[in-house]
Amino acid sequence: MQQNLGKIDRVLRFALAVWWLGPMAPQFSFEWANILVAAVGWIALVESFLGVCWLHRFFGIDNKNQ
Repeated sequence: MQQNLGKIDRVLRFALAVWWLGPMAPQFSFEWANILVAAVGWIALVESFLGVCWLHRFFGIDNKNQ
């Protein structure tokens, strides 16, 4: 699997994941919204470590050199 995320993108995704999975995560009155925030946080965390984003791959975006 070829990486398609640059260093800045990976750092920002990691920061988002730490924020949304940590104690300062946004809390909503709807349980499905809280589950969605946690799911996006986990996806961002995995993508930050792997350096691969499936949406970037789908749309043909390659930020590896940025």
